[in-house]
Amino acid sequence: MRLDDLQNLDDLVNAIGERNMTPGWIQREKPILWREMHSVFVPAHWRYAEAKSAMVSAGRLIGTDLAERRNFVMRNPIAGNDIATLRTLICAYQSILPGEKARAHRHAPHALRVILDGEGAYSIVDGEKTPMNTGDIVLTPGWSWHGHGHDGAEQAYWFDGRDVPLTQLLEPMFFEEHPEGFERVMRVAEKSPLRFPWADTRAGLKTANADVHFGSTLELPASSMPTITLKVHAWRKGWSNAAYRHAANVIYLVMDGSGSSTIGEHTFDWEFGDTIAAPAWSRIEHHAAEDAVVFSMSDETLMRWARYYRLESDVFA
Repeated sequence: MRLDDLQNLDDLVNAIGERNMTPGWIQREKPILWREMHSVFVPAHWRYAEAKSAMVSAGRLIGTDLAERRNFVMRNPIAGNDIATLRTLICAYQSILPGEKARAHRHAPHALRVILDGEGAYSIVDGEKTPMNTGDIVLTPGWSWHGHGHDGAEQAYWFDGRDVPLTQLLEPMFFEEHPEGFERVMRVAEKSPLRFPWADTRAGLKTANADVHFGSTLELPASSMPTITLKVHAWRKGWSNAAYRHAANVIYLVMDGSGSSTIGEHTFDWEFGDTIAAPAWSRIEHHAAEDAVVFSMSDETLMRWARYYRLESDVFA
């Protein structure tokens, strides 16, 4: 039948359907457009104390021959989700034993580490060896060779963050093992644009600009990782923010102190090392029970670049 000679609408819809086209005017279970942002991911909380205990067992039960990256991925508890923490981000707790070394590899996703307890651990990124001590934030830009090891005396622990879900969504995923197994150290550096020492971060927070939504905030320069925004927040005891929601997926990691956060309809009490996932456009409210330092990684820069970002203050107040 000629497509320009169809006599009723049903025949037209069926005919174009056979040609892998669909009319834009029909009602759909999932509409093409909707009024405002809504994430299928839910607020979630992971306790570092529990993960650390499990990593002690993992260190005893799993050798580097089976798991060079001995880690626990924080999976958002929604149906059908395998690994993603939020739509664009993934995080994990990771551990390494004294004397161990992880083989080098590289991948398209950008990555970072926040060291929770790691005196004597180190990172090698594109031949540069830098320390990974407690409180340090270490970057691994996409497609950089990287590995790590531990010269200290006690098991080391850290938080891993990456934009793997975004890479999977956009599909430019690449991965490669280092041809020599372990990357050669070309230089050793205490100072590096890929490492933010804990002492420097704490010093920077003392003069950081304060904001009613985010508190005193230090944004870490990470132009080599443009899909991930890195910030560290200082919240004084008793501080509470002005409630807000914004079009950015955020993962929080508690670096010091304790408090509580209400994300959407969920309230989480947090302490050192805990991780909290705040899906985009969730109402966010924080309260510091004691002086606290909180690291955050988000896709805010990406959302701003795409002109998707917006913030609403005092939501439902």
